[in-house]
Amino acid sequence: MSLDSLEGLFIDQLKDMLHAEKQLVRALPRMAKAAASPELQAAITQHLKETQNQVQRLERVFREFDETPRTKVCRGMLGLVEEGKEILEQEGEDAVVDAALISAAQRVEHYEIAAYGCLITYAQLLGQDRAARLLQENLAEEEAADKKLTKIAEGGVNQEAQMVGAEGESEE
Repeated sequence: MSLDSLEGLFIDQLKDMLHAEKQLVRALPRMAKAAASPELQAAITQHLKETQNQVQRLERVFREFDETPRTKVCRGMLGLVEEGKEILEQEGEDAVVDAALISAAQRVEHYEIAAYGCLITYAQLLGQDRAARLLQENLAEEEAADKKLTKIAEGGVNQEAQMVGAEGESEE
């Protein structure tokens, strides 16, 4: 990529996000399966559907710029997905695994929130209001997913995880 124009930067980062979202389409089903909490499973499954729609919106944004939708390896998301895989490979108590899954998922959401914020700003500066609106829809879903994960964590998962360690201490 050549950093010689804002539009070039925008397209490059759009390719990065398309790859990121496609990685998540593959990773989220494994996360949902690993979750013990029905509420967490449902939230991840719902976000998988949203992520599939986000891929479609990104492809529409490419077309707004008369570009063919293509990806560029998103190394940031590769790392975040790899961290999530490490959680899935570990054995542990259900509540603690769920807390770890929420943590990994929120890291992903925060990465996406930052990326979409930049893309929206660039689209607006480039006078691409339709593209900005499509990206804003993706951003709103990422922010809602983050809030839902926080609610699930604070609504019992983290407390249950804490009790797993506390049970052994109180019996001594």
